[in-house]
Amino acid sequence: MKSKYLRVLLAIAVTFTFSAWAQTGSAATPSGPTVAPANPAPSAPATTTGSSAGTKVGTINITEAIFGSNEGRRDLEAWQKKIDPKQNELKSQNDELEGLKKQLSTTQDKLNEDAIATLKKQIETKQKSFDRAYQDFQEEAGNQQQEIATRILQKMAPMIVKYSQENGFAMVVDTSKPWPQSAVLWWDPEKVDMTKAIVDAYNVQSGVPAPPAAGAAKPAAPKPSSGAGATKPAAPKPTTPPQ
Repeated sequence: MKSKYLRVLLAIAVTFTFSAWAQTGSAATPSGPTVAPANPAPSAPATTTGSSAGTKVGTINITEAIFGSNEGRRDLEAWQKKIDPKQNELKSQNDELEGLKKQLSTTQDKLNEDAIATLKKQIETKQKSFDRAYQDFQEEAGNQQQEIATRILQKMAPMIVKYSQENGFAMVVDTSKPWPQSAVLWWDPEKVDMTKAIVDAYNVQSGVPAPPAAGAAKPAAPKPSSGAGATKPAAPKPTTPPQ
């Protein structure tokens, strides 16, 4: 039974999508990738009551457990520093692109057809270049976040199984996503949630100290826009898990 639980938990790591990060839309970091770590709403509805026979069901927010641990926070912050240069580069490209779009919008009634066509062609070329660079960045960032999550969960999974067995849980459900994205409708964190207990135990086992408080946040870079004049909102980035 233990090996079955472990296989299920490791399978979660392989398919991790971090969609909860994208839902926050936080602008706390520059030109962030889609991904990413956000803190799911604790009040999200879900059902974890046991059957009349007394089956005990536990809950854990896998995303919060991984990136709320000292090791997860440390590695996430290191990852953020690593991608900062690329984020800044994307922001510069986007600023240049938006400047050209503004130029077209404010001067096209004063330009001849050739000048307008040249400016539009320049915008189109830079837009395609930016879109490709942004897509590549998102994919690379997602892969790096996936690597962090998989590595930590491989070490955390046996602890989840052990805690569940010692506390009589016959089933454990992940509450990383709120209902209706998750099948869980309601639960009482004080009675069934093991997230904090797992994080505390993992911090002791890993020996990784809590990282220092993060400094001032940098502005986020906008997402790719479509068309000659459209501007879309800034891309979300992984938010720092709770202390």
